[in-house]
Amino acid sequence: MSRSLFDAQAALGFVAAQTTHIERGVNETVYPDIQYPALVPVDTSAHPFAKSVTYYSSDKFGAAKWINGNADDIPLAGTELAKHETSVHMAGIGYGYGYEEINQAQMLGINLTADDAMAARRAYEEMVDRVALSGDAAKGFSGLINNSAVTAAAVTTGSWAAATEDQILADINSTILAVSSDTQYAAMADTLLLPYAKLNLLATNRLGDTQMTILEFLRRNNTYTAMTGQELTIRAVRGLETAGAAGVNRMVAYRRNPQVLKLHIPMPHRFLPVYQDGPLNFVVPGVFRLGGLDIRRPKEVRYGDGI
Repeated sequence: MSRSLFDAQAALGFVAAQTTHIERGVNETVYPDIQYPALVPVDTSAHPFAKSVTYYSSDKFGAAKWINGNADDIPLAGTELAKHETSVHMAGIGYGYGYEEINQAQMLGINLTADDAMAARRAYEEMVDRVALSGDAAKGFSGLINNSAVTAAAVTTGSWAAATEDQILADINSTILAVSSDTQYAAMADTLLLPYAKLNLLATNRLGDTQMTILEFLRRNNTYTAMTGQELTIRAVRGLETAGAAGVNRMVAYRRNPQVLKLHIPMPHRFLPVYQDGPLNFVVPGVFRLGGLDIRRPKEVRYGDGI
């Protein structure tokens, strides 16, 4: 056996042992500015190699009416089922080490750094975040902020930089209330998404002569909280600055529930066994399979444009 082959095999064994520890730590890392886990329910239950995810949505119909005691035309209720299918696609991001870096680590008795593995994992999270929020035109995916099935309406006042506090609050509460009115008050929006600049406006401007910001007042006094006693979730999201019709600012009000919307990740990111790529490089492939965001009940999501 040649000296170079022996060194390569030893290096491969060293990297394989190192990556087991590295990948365990990397996969447990939480990235605080990745937004999708807090905004949309994630479903990983499908088979990792499923080509698509099929689900059914239903809409009930029928109403009780007064009838004659001897009637033979009883009003009937029923359910209409609609079949939907979301495609699932393979994607990948991995990392690698150079031969010199590996042998220096062996010589010094130190561990290989996890920086590149963390960069790969971060790239995966960023792609899923983008697909969940904005979709992917190449795969026919729409996201949370730009789904054509969701009603988008211009707010009453808009242009919040020049609007009064009361007008801003009225724009927000009318968008939240629209989810309830569109569903005949069977559902209520519990989450509000805003562009960063608009959330900053609410958080840094006082309400009249009080010591309370508009955001503080909104958290305590909004349609959802008034109806349920629960706190309204308010978050800033990237991409809303131009998501509205003709590129205007948009806010999103919706009920965060798996019955309403769901992101499919049949195969979350996983690292595959390391292999030698040429004489001097060792590669750790990373793969995942991702479907789009299903908005199953579009009436429980509402866009307010022009804020």
